[in-house]
Amino acid sequence: MTETIQIGALEIRVTQKEIKNVHLSVHPPDGRVTLATPRTTRLEVARAYAISRLGWIREQQRRLRAQARETPRAFIERESHYLWGRRHLLTVCFSDAKPSVKLDHKRITLTLRPGSSKPKRAEVVHQWHKHLLHAVVPGIIAKWEPTLGVSVRGYFLQRMKTKWGSCNHRARHIRLNTELVKKPKDLLEYVIVHEMVHLLEPTHSERFIAILRKHYPTWREARSELNALPLSGECPPQCTPRLHPR
Repeated sequence: MTETIQIGALEIRVTQKEIKNVHLSVHPPDGRVTLATPRTTRLEVARAYAISRLGWIREQQRRLRAQARETPRAFIERESHYLWGRRHLLTVCFSDAKPSVKLDHKRITLTLRPGSSKPKRAEVVHQWHKHLLHAVVPGIIAKWEPTLGVSVRGYFLQRMKTKWGSCNHRARHIRLNTELVKKPKDLLEYVIVHEMVHLLEPTHSERFIAILRKHYPTWREARSELNALPLSGECPPQCTPRLHPR
């Protein structure tokens, strides 16, 4: 059951779930606020809790508004593109052959057929990003499966407008935002571990936090760094490790 409460100009979406504790979240990029409550929580109680956290909510929204945004990429000569946290310049070449992308030390070379449109250029680069992620994600999953005592049945890579990742704990699948290829690899690892912990605890409960803290003690630092990095100007992601008032 989902309802909306209004506190002045602030709109908060309240969802009742099978959880034990209240979870308040402020979502990038625009500071949207949600509140997850146990099913027995009355709306008046949820409202009172939200009012008590107004200072925290406003501070998170202020931080998000100040966060850097990437300008939309045009995929043109000498344009900056980030890969694993490092800046590279793009070189665009034209050839009557299958489109391709090649990486050297500081340069990404995009080879296209003459007349290729911006959407075509973007899709070629996106497929390359997926290829790079496929090369590292299985190894990270394999590293953490014995540590967490879980088994990931499958993973998926896709553009995600509102999350860095998600988990279907029943199917034992995780999904990852392809934007993560632009971030340092340790932050990709953090998101993967976060989603794998959801195989043990589906919600952001105290138990979830305890498991994450035990196995990934620097999770708060990783979350803060991920939230501080520039968001995509075209598809701004929301971090699944949400901003909790903890």
